[in-house]
Parts: sequence; structure tokens; C-alpha cells
Amino acid sequence: MSEQSTGAVQADEPRPALKRKDNRAWWLVLPVVVSVAFTAVIPLMTVVNFSVQDVFSPVDRVFVGLEWFRSISRDPEVRAALVRTLLFSAQVLLLEIPLGVALAVVMPRRGLGVSVALVLVALPLLIPWNVVGTIWQIFARGDIGLGGWTINNVLGVNFNYTLDSTDAWITVLLMDVWHWTPLVALLAYAGLRSIPEPYFQAAQIDAASAWATFRHIQLPRLRGVLTIAVLLRFMDSFMIYTEPFVVTGGGPGNATSFLSILLSKIAVGQFDVGPAAAFSLLYFLLVQILCYVFFTVLTRSGR
Repeated sequence: MSEQSTGAVQADEPRPALKRKDNRAWWLVLPVVVSVAFTAVIPLMTVVNFSVQDVFSPVDRVFVGLEWFRSISRDPEVRAALVRTLLFSAQVLLLEIPLGVALAVVMPRRGLGVSVALVLVALPLLIPWNVVGTIWQIFARGDIGLGGWTINNVLGVNFNYTLDSTDAWITVLLMDVWHWTPLVALLAYAGLRSIPEPYFQAAQIDAASAWATFRHIQLPRLRGVLTIAVLLRFMDSFMIYTEPFVVTGGGPGNATSFLSILLSKIAVGQFDVGPAAAFSLLYFLLVQILCYVFFTVLTRSGR
């Protein structure tokens, strides 16, 4: 058969119809899209709208452009709150990451002690944030609190977090360490449990010390979970609000007035909707930038 006749026969054969894509699965995603739109996108667009206006009443507004963004970025009180927030986040990371890893290393790996240790470590994470603030508000008081009374009467130190700015800062910092170090410990413990047992058997055969085993076997394997722990703890500490607000209210003075507390005072206390909206957008952008920097540095250092 010639090539022309073969081509004619192939041309006469019916071509298979294109299969239509079944897009019905998108209906399962629709509730999530609607939920995100109402809980995230629409409120964000509302905040953007308020950030470029001076709102006098629900019906009386004046367009001011980027004026609120300039005033917030130049406000010395905002800059001071930013420094306090960055310092607090740095101290939280320097304390909670090593403590969490150390706690994970000493936790048992076999037997009934595993379940008991996991429950005890996870208990602070189950307590709501406002309850944590109330617990430490009472615990650190010098007259009725066990911690404050012990410091004042047993150690002989004049401790009063309601009047002394250093005492207030230490109280808030210790409260955050007590509340969130278990999260780091649980993440690190999960990373340690994922290390194959032959690694430790080889270390025992080589008579490696506990520090050498941790440095050369455990710590490299924890790089991924520690990256997650650093990002989570940085974001949470940088946006902390409930605990210090309950304990100190941002005081004494402005000693524990972080960015979140200052934003709440502008938005709720003073009801300056325009500056508060611009403040919140700058706050949100700053968190995103810092988290990106953290993630980039941590991932590149692991290569």
C-alpha cells in the first residue's frame, strides 16, 4: 500500500473526542474560599480603606492618602514599642530554643514515662492565654502570690512588677518562657524520635560522649524542626498581646507596652481608626518581612 493511501485511511479514522475535565471537586473548596474571604480578605480590604481616610463618623470621612503611614512611621512612641518588641522576641528565642531542646533531650524515650512526660510538658499549652496572664498576675504578686512572696521574704529581694519596670519585664518574659517552651520541647522531641536507632548504636560503639552524640547526631537532625520552632516562636512573641496586657497592661509606664498593646490603645482606647489601620498594615508587613528574613537565613545556613 502506498504512503498516500495509508495517509488517506488514517485521515478517515475518527479522532477520539477530548475528555472534558471534571471540575466538580472545586465545589468542595468553595466553603473554604468563602470562609477565607469573610475572615481575611474582606477585613483586610476594610483596613486598607480606613488607612487612607480620616474617619470622623460613619458617614463623614476625608481622604488623606499616605498621611497616616508617614505619621505612624515617624512616631517616637511607635519606634520605642518596636525596639521593646524586637528585644523581647530576641530574649524569647535565646531562652526558649535552648531550654526546649534540653528538655526534649532528657525526656524518656521508652516505657510509661513517655506518656507521663508528654502530658506534663504539654499542660501549659492547653491553658488559654488570658488564663495564663491571670495565673502569673496572681503568682508574681508580692503580697498574695507564691512567687512574689518567696522572692521578697525568702530571697530578700524587693520585687514588685506593678511599680518596677525591670520586674515587670522579667515577669512577662518568664511567663512566656513557661507557657511556650513546651512547644519547642515537643517539636524537638518529635525530631529526636525520628532519628534511627543505629545512629545511637554506632555512637556507643565509638564510645562517643553525650555531648558528641548531641552535636554530631541529634543537633543536625533537628535543623528542620528548629527552623519551624524559631519561626513560630518569633511570630508569636512579636505579636504577643493577651498575656502582658492581663499582667501589666503595658506598664508600669510603657515598660511592657509592645506594638500590639500600643495598637490596641490607638484603635480601641483612642478610637483613631485611620492611624490604627495604617499601624496594623505596617505591623503586618513588618511581620511578613522579618519572617521571610528568618526563613531565608535559617534555610540557607542549613545547606
